[in-house]
Amino acid sequence: MMVKLGLVLAALLSGASASPHHARSTHVLHRRDAPPSGFVNSGAAPDDHVINLKLALVQSDVSGLEQKVYALSTPGNAEYGQHLSKEEVEELVVPSSESVSAVNDWLASHNLTSQVSSPAGDVRSVNLTVKQANALLDASYSTFTNQKTGSTTIRTLSYSIPADLRPHINVAYPTTQFPPTSVSSQSLLASSSRINDNIARALLDSCATSFTPACALELYSIPTNVPFQSDSRLGIAGFSDQSAGAADLKAFLEKYRPDVPDSTTFTSELVAGGVNNQSNPGVEGNLDTQWSVGLIGQTVPVVFVAVGDDDGDDFFSQLPAIINAFLNDTNPPQVLSMSYSLPDSFIDQATASSICNGFAQLAARGISVLAASGDYGVDGGEDPTQCHEFQVEFPASCPYVTAVGGTISQGPEVAWNSSGSGFSSYFPVPSYQAADVAAFLKTLPANYSTGHFNASNRAFPDLSARADFVEIVEGESQTGTGTSSSTPIVASIFALLNAELIAAGKSPLGFLNPFIYANKDAFTDIVAGANPGCNSEGFNATQGWDAISGVGTPIYTKLRTAAGL
Repeated sequence: MMVKLGLVLAALLSGASASPHHARSTHVLHRRDAPPSGFVNSGAAPDDHVINLKLALVQSDVSGLEQKVYALSTPGNAEYGQHLSKEEVEELVVPSSESVSAVNDWLASHNLTSQVSSPAGDVRSVNLTVKQANALLDASYSTFTNQKTGSTTIRTLSYSIPADLRPHINVAYPTTQFPPTSVSSQSLLASSSRINDNIARALLDSCATSFTPACALELYSIPTNVPFQSDSRLGIAGFSDQSAGAADLKAFLEKYRPDVPDSTTFTSELVAGGVNNQSNPGVEGNLDTQWSVGLIGQTVPVVFVAVGDDDGDDFFSQLPAIINAFLNDTNPPQVLSMSYSLPDSFIDQATASSICNGFAQLAARGISVLAASGDYGVDGGEDPTQCHEFQVEFPASCPYVTAVGGTISQGPEVAWNSSGSGFSSYFPVPSYQAADVAAFLKTLPANYSTGHFNASNRAFPDLSARADFVEIVEGESQTGTGTSSSTPIVASIFALLNAELIAAGKSPLGFLNPFIYANKDAFTDIVAGANPGCNSEGFNATQGWDAISGVGTPIYTKLRTAAGL
C-alpha cells in the first residue's frame, strides 16, 4: 500500500512544562545507513525550507482488508466479484479516534496542526519548516545532491517519534525515502529511433520489427467488435510531468488503426496539481494513450490521469495521490495502467507497505492495477562489477498489483533480456502464486538465491506482453522498447473483458492476480529467454510460471472463457 491507545504523559496533559515533548522516550521509526547510490550529502537543509509532512496512521483492520480482497478476487469463492463500496473500504482502514487524538496532541505540543490527507483519514499532512521537522522527529534533514542530474532533495537518514505513539503511526514521509532520477519504465527515450527515410521504413515492414496495434490484435486474439460500454473505463497514469497529446493520438490512429475514427480520443483528469500540456506531450504519455485507444478503439473510454506533486517530482507522493483520487471516486475506472517503476532501494519497508496497502484498498473496490516490471533486468542498470543483489522494482513488487514483464519477437515470443523481474525485498509470497513460485525455484541451481534475492517473498512479473519495436507517434513515427509498452497492452485487454462482463450483467474482474494464476492455460507460456546481469545468469524463462515472463502472454479468447463469457 494494529491500533492501541498509548498512555499520554502527565506533563503533556497538564501542559505544565514549556517543552513537554522532551520528557518522552523516543522510538526510531526508520533509519538508513546511507543515501541511495548516486546521492551525496551536500550539507544541512535550510531551517526555513517548508516540508509537507505526511503521517500514515495505523489502520483499524488491515488483516480484515486483506482477507476481504482475496475473498472478492479468488474465483470460486462465495464472495467473488462482490466488490466493496467507497464507504465499506474506508470502514476497514479508518484509524481509531484514539490514534487521531494522540497524534494531534503530539503535534499540538509542537504548535503544529494536521489536515486529513486521504479519504479515510488514515493519512494526515502537516506543513512545517525543516527546523520544526528536525525537532518533531528528532531528525537531521540535509540537502542531498543527485550526482547524475545535479538535482537536490531534502531528506533525513533517520527519524523518531515518541515511543508511546508507535501503536498509532506507521510511517512519516518525506523522510528516508529518496526520489529517483526517473520513474518511467519505458526506454523509448534512450532506445527509440526516428524513421526519416524510405530505406529505414522498409526495414520495419513486419510485426517482428514494427509492432503495431494490428500486430497485437492478431498476436493476442483481441476482438475489434466489442460494443461500446461506457461503464467500463481504463485509467492511464501520467507521472513525472508526462502529458498525452491528442494530436499525436489522431495521427497514430490514422496510421495504425484506420478502421477507428481518428476523432476517437481520451479525457483527462488532473490530480494533485497535474497538468496535461498539449504543447509538450511526453513519450510515455503518448505511448500509453496511443496503445490503449489503439487497441480498444471506441469500446472503452480512456482517462489520462495526470498526477502532479506539490513537493516536487516525488514518486512516493504521486503514488498515494493517484490512489487517493481513485478511492475518493464513487465510480472510478476499473483498470489502472501504470508504466512506471523504481528500485525499492529508494524506499523503506514502512513506506512501501503503506503505499501497497493503498493498492489493496483499490483491489477491494474492484480496480485492476497493472504496473510495468521495469526495463533493467536484475541489475537495475548498475555497473555489473558493483552489483551483488538483484534489483527489485516497485510498485510491481506489491502483491496487490499485477506486474507486467516484456517479451520480444512475434512468434514464438521470447522473454526480453532486460525485463525487470525477481523477488520483493519486503513482501512475503502471496498464496495465489506460492505453488507456482515453489515449482520455479526448483529449476534454479542450489543456493542460487543466496545473496541475490529473497526466495520466500512476492515474485514478479505476473504476466507479460510484447515490448520491442513498438510504434509510437510523437510528432513523427518512432519505435522503442520497454515494459511501458507491455503494460497498456495488457491493461487494454482486461478493460475489454470488463466491457463484455458488464454488458452481460456481471462484475468486472477487479484484482487480477488470483484469476490469472487460476487460469494459466489462458496464457501462452514463454519458455525461452533470460535476463543475465548482476554477476549472474539472472532468470530463465521455462515451462510454467517463471520470474522473467510470469505465466506468459494473454490469449483473449481463452481469458474470455475463463471469465465466464
